[in-house]
Formats: sequence, structure tokens, C-alpha cells
Amino acid sequence: MEKPTEPASIPAADRDTRTSPPPNPPWRPRDLRARSVAAVAAVGTVAAGLVVRTGADGAFAKYAGSALYTVLLCALVAFCAPRARPVVVALAALGLSWAVEFAQLTGVPAELSAHSTAARLVLGSTFNAPDLFWYAVGAVAAWAVHAGVRRRA
Repeated sequence: MEKPTEPASIPAADRDTRTSPPPNPPWRPRDLRARSVAAVAAVGTVAAGLVVRTGADGAFAKYAGSALYTVLLCALVAFCAPRARPVVVALAALGLSWAVEFAQLTGVPAELSAHSTAARLVLGSTFNAPDLFWYAVGAVAAWAVHAGVRRRA
């Protein structure tokens, strides 16, 4: 059996791929702008969390922190996936928040939190059912802002 040697027998051999750009280049200006906005939102959310932590106490500080946790995750998801629709970003962040909260039922986050401040800030230590609601509040707030910013762009 002979091997085909004609260029026409090789798939896509007649197409010049050197002149056509990739279908979705990662360096598109719109993606860079979206990532910049997401990065600024993440820094602003961390700053807001620090202000709440130092300036407030009690239930307000606790639940504002829970909502801001999900807002931060929204900003990070938007940074990683700048073309994602706002509802997808919000649902992904809410799912991650809930997954971390439910993981606290296993005791693993508590064990990790005992040895690391970073783990305590990211994973928490004890399950608290009302946090699930406040994560949803944060996701809805982040979705509303993201959708509004996207409409204007």
C-alpha cells in the first residue's frame, strides 16, 4: 500500500495557517480590559473585607465577610474567564463558596486552619448554615455589578 504524497490528500494541506490568526487569541484588548477590571475588583473586595473586619463586629462583620468572600471569588473567576457571562461567573463562585462551607463538615479545613493562617482565611474552620445564604447574597450583588459593567462596555 502506498502512502499518499500529494498535498491534496493531507487534510488541511491546502490551507495556509500562517496568515490566519487564532480564532480566540488570549491577548484580545477586551479580555485584557476585563481582566484588569476583575483584578481591581478583587483588590477592592479584599480592602472592603479588611475595613469590615477592623471597623465592625458581631453578626454584621461575620455575614458581610461571608458575602465578600463570594464577591472575591466572583472577581477571581471573572479574571480567569474574562469572556464568561456574569451569571456563569456568579454561579461558579457560589458553587465554590458552598463547596468550601460544606467541606467544613469534614473537619479537614479545621485541621488545616490550625496550622496555617492562609488556610484559615480561605477555608474557614467550622460549618455555619447561615453563611450559605450570605454567599448567595454576595453572588447576586457581584452578578448585578458585573452585568451592569458589562452592559456599559
